Amino acid sequence: MTDRSAHPAHAEEAEGRRRAGARLAALLGGVLPLLAAFLPAFLPAFLLTVAAPPASAATLTEVTNFGSNPSNLRMHLYVPDSVRQRPAVLVAVHYCTGSGPAFHSGTEFASLADRYGFIVIYPSATRSGNCFDVSSPQALRRDGGSDPVGIRSMVSHVQQRYGADPERIFVTGASSGAMMTNVLLGNYPDVFTAGAAFAGVPHSCFATTDGSSWNSACANGTLNRTPQEWGNLVRAAYPGYGGPRPRIQIWHGTNDDILRYPNFTEQIEQWTDVHGVSRTPAYTDRPQSTWTRTRYGGTGDRAPVEAISIQGGGHSLPAGGMAARAIAFFGLDGTGTPPDDPGDPDPEPTPGACLVDYTTSAWNTGLTATVTITNTGSAPVSDWSLAFTLPAGQTITSGWGATYSPASGAVTARAVSYNSTLAAGASVRIGFQASHTGNTGKPASFTLNGAACSTA
Repeated sequence: MTDRSAHPAHAEEAEGRRRAGARLAALLGGVLPLLAAFLPAFLPAFLLTVAAPPASAATLTEVTNFGSNPSNLRMHLYVPDSVRQRPAVLVAVHYCTGSGPAFHSGTEFASLADRYGFIVIYPSATRSGNCFDVSSPQALRRDGGSDPVGIRSMVSHVQQRYGADPERIFVTGASSGAMMTNVLLGNYPDVFTAGAAFAGVPHSCFATTDGSSWNSACANGTLNRTPQEWGNLVRAAYPGYGGPRPRIQIWHGTNDDILRYPNFTEQIEQWTDVHGVSRTPAYTDRPQSTWTRTRYGGTGDRAPVEAISIQGGGHSLPAGGMAARAIAFFGLDGTGTPPDDPGDPDPEPTPGACLVDYTTSAWNTGLTATVTITNTGSAPVSDWSLAFTLPAGQTITSGWGATYSPASGAVTARAVSYNSTLAAGASVRIGFQASHTGNTGKPASFTLNGAACSTA
């Protein structure tokens, strides 16, 4: 092998590379000390302004070690950026097969918390089927054990950590969560101010003694007790208690095929007996075309018992303004007559601060929906979210202009970064593609950040 450097041309090339290297070394010798002195002062500011993420909005957070928890429930907590001093607390309890995070994303309670500054606790059941225990003898008495004790611990944790107002602790839930709402109101009347039960059953209706968690007679609506018998079951959950009882709002669809409609009447009988008020409605109206609302023991927004029957409604999540109506019943929206003054009924939250134009184009097993949202109010709407319930059989497969979750049922479309503020009088157009099983209809109603919208 020959030595390439021995050739004159190669020797000249090598000498050129040596001189260039010397110049680079000299340059770096002058620059590196400057960089060494400059970088310590520069890097912190650089990392702060470039590498660090922007301040995050409120998110759902899991909490552990929150206190006595005999059934190993999980706890998720939503504290809005706008949380108020001495905030109210809402416990939002999911349905069978669900979870706290699923109930957070599938309902409007978090967006309503953003608007009104209260805290939301989302418990998660951990047993098979993810149903809450509303059946065992332990669950149906105060501090007896099981799930109610764990949920009570979650409330105590939030009260201590955030200085929550003990006079404003509320609970709501759907299906299994609605049953738990009834149980918690009976077991802990000194803790909860009011509750809203969506498609539930009375306290102790699901009671079993054989270790089973399912009571077919109750689910089918064939348990028919007297009002006093139902009331005695609540009173037996906390023997000797003589203080005020929490108010309750009861929702049920006439076509519910899981927890059948007679449970609606049985709950009314139970809680009117507990409150010692007449079972003859003091006030009746129709807030929406398919809703019949009756109030017992008072005519105002804070009546002891309020019941809403939904004509044709099935077994579903709160949607179409129901969550906002529950928040109004609790008094968390700043409206309504005070709880000690039945008064005259307050007007419903007025639709019309937003307008939704919803059009679809369907084919065989698919459809495209185009949704135009107009802010018809006088102030901008920030970080908007539009809630609606898709007809049965429709499932979103892709979308634009917003993020959509869940893909079916009670859906929330949330703004993305480039359209997160909707100025007064302005519109935003979003849309999605969905599959369907034959029903290509439209959602019945829409709410924007918890407020009911008019439809075009």
